[in-house]
Amino acid sequence: MASSALAATLTRVDYPNNATSKAPMHIYVPDKVVPNPPLVVVIHSCQSSGEQYFRNNKIPWKQGSDKKGYITIWPSSPNSGGCWDVSSKRSLTNGGGGDSQAIANMILHGINKYGGDKERVYVTGGSSGGMMSNVLASTYPYLIKAVSLYSGVPAGCFVSSSGGVAQWNNSCSGGQSRATPEAWGNVVRNMYPGYNGPRPKMQIWHGSADGTLAPQNYQETIKQWTNVFGYTQTPVSTLKNYPERNYQTDNYGPLLQGIYGTGVGHSVPSNLTASEEWFGL
Repeated sequence: MASSALAATLTRVDYPNNATSKAPMHIYVPDKVVPNPPLVVVIHSCQSSGEQYFRNNKIPWKQGSDKKGYITIWPSSPNSGGCWDVSSKRSLTNGGGGDSQAIANMILHGINKYGGDKERVYVTGGSSGGMMSNVLASTYPYLIKAVSLYSGVPAGCFVSSSGGVAQWNNSCSGGQSRATPEAWGNVVRNMYPGYNGPRPKMQIWHGSADGTLAPQNYQETIKQWTNVFGYTQTPVSTLKNYPERNYQTDNYGPLLQGIYGTGVGHSVPSNLTASEEWFGL
């Protein structure tokens, strides 16, 4: 009996997937899952996979799942190098068939097969996974209640002029891709033209010493979502040294929070407590 009491493992599952992208899906259902459980989608960085991310002690979502009883979904990039496709039109468009649609299908499978609460679906990720979190919020907003993304770029910033899949974008990564809030907001709106429904709450993390995805990307992402939500770029409240020392939390409205770490590199370490608080878990 003792051995079976702690039997929860990360499991590779097939899922109904009509996307061109065939991203693999893993799921973790804790031993003590709560009724009508929330779903947290945890999206890995480049040169990783869902399995590797799950085993990474710095990625704390398994521990959160075990403690609070929610289900976690761990997608794996199907692309060479392990980066997510945040560059091609098919991934930057609702129903376009790219990686974003594959992950959306994983969410639907988590709801339909595992009884996940469709009103409590949350997305988090770091680096390339943070970029994809932004893209998912733009392409499939109706599926997601809240996002907590670490060290990413604005949605659509990595777009490939040639339409390449999972292409690196030096201009964006270096912080040279700058636009007005309205222009950035239009990028989000154009990923799902005509959509006027609710959008997920957005929590944006970045570090001032990020040498991979320049800190300017934090400012551009804030510009993007303040426009989408109709907020000004001036925070309504600021907390210094929160949620920990050398971090500053800026609240722009009930749906947007920015957290900036001074002296923090790439990528910002996952903060389970702060992300769970943002999700309401």
